Amino acid sequence: MDIEALRRDTPGTAHRTHLNNAGAGLLSGHTLRTVISHLELEAAIGGYEAADRERDRIDAVRGQIARLVGGRADQIALFDNSTHAWNAAFYSMAFEPGDRILTGRAEYGSNVLAYLQAARRTGAEIVVVPDDESGRLDTTALANLLDDRCRLVGVTHVPTSGGLINPAAEIGRLTRAAGVPFLLDATQSVGQFPVDVAELGCDMLTATGRKFLRGPRGTGFLWIHPETPAHREPYVAEIGAATWDGRRGFSWHEGARRFETWEVGWAGVLGLGSAVEQALELGMDAIGRRALRLGARLREGLDAVPGISTHDLGEQRCAIVTCTVDGMAAADTAAALAARGINVSTTDPAQTQFDTENRGVHPLVRLSPHYYNTEDEIDRAVTALAALAAQGRR
Repeated sequence: MDIEALRRDTPGTAHRTHLNNAGAGLLSGHTLRTVISHLELEAAIGGYEAADRERDRIDAVRGQIARLVGGRADQIALFDNSTHAWNAAFYSMAFEPGDRILTGRAEYGSNVLAYLQAARRTGAEIVVVPDDESGRLDTTALANLLDDRCRLVGVTHVPTSGGLINPAAEIGRLTRAAGVPFLLDATQSVGQFPVDVAELGCDMLTATGRKFLRGPRGTGFLWIHPETPAHREPYVAEIGAATWDGRRGFSWHEGARRFETWEVGWAGVLGLGSAVEQALELGMDAIGRRALRLGARLREGLDAVPGISTHDLGEQRCAIVTCTVDGMAAADTAAALAARGINVSTTDPAQTQFDTENRGVHPLVRLSPHYYNTEDEIDRAVTALAALAAQGRR
């Protein structure tokens, strides 16, 4: 991997140290040009006409995504964000009083709200599977909860609030054996390290384009297995998902497209395809090794600084690193780093409700390097945080 060449083709690296890839990765020059080129084509000849001219390239994006996650093109549905993709899968599941939805403490906030709404509407019960000693979802406890009342297991692969990697493959093995659908939120894992739906054993997977995939904002996707119950009857019917039969009925489109809507921002989709193609060319194994190595370097550096505490859970940890500086609010720390040209973000207690209830550590400073970051940038961030911690000890 030629890091310098990758950085030359990433405009944002010229003037910022970008350690907020868990929020939004920096677009490559090629992806940026792809998006702009299609917008210019729309301006020149019209939006419908531009889509018609680029139809083959647009249709190829589903195949590119399928190669990335190990599925088939007809199992991919395109969305404007990962939450809408997740909602399309979840709300197509049917629940009744007494049914159980199993999830983990690291579950993303929007997913939790959907579970709460479904429980309120249907009488289903939400069961939060406890963590094991390392902080990841306890698969032994999960196995004991997979009974005939369980209708869905919904798990966030990598939480928005830390470096934890949940044991998705172990969860998939258990849910397959029990015949329970498994919905995996892979928003923070797709693009960061290899993700393969067959190896993970999930029935539904959702992801975004804007984070570690380095695609444009306003893009996301759903992979769904055709034998999953949700696939039979999507929650929303519209002209992008179904066809009128000429009387008073309709039929769903074939494959995962039955979950899509008709209106799509094709410039973003083409940009997503460009980002996915770059990830495939670089190789997700190589991307994953470098991203995780940079995350480990950052975490180890911070752990060695007096006055700084890291808060990442799990046996295996990814490139997301969370920390606190003694005596300094997370928002103030992030602002101080931004003044030094270092992009980070902070965690939000409302976005990981169960984890907030359990640990009470949020908000935290969240740093998330990616493969195009350099070791010097990692060390610069550690030095900057060390200086902030030293100021607090005076």
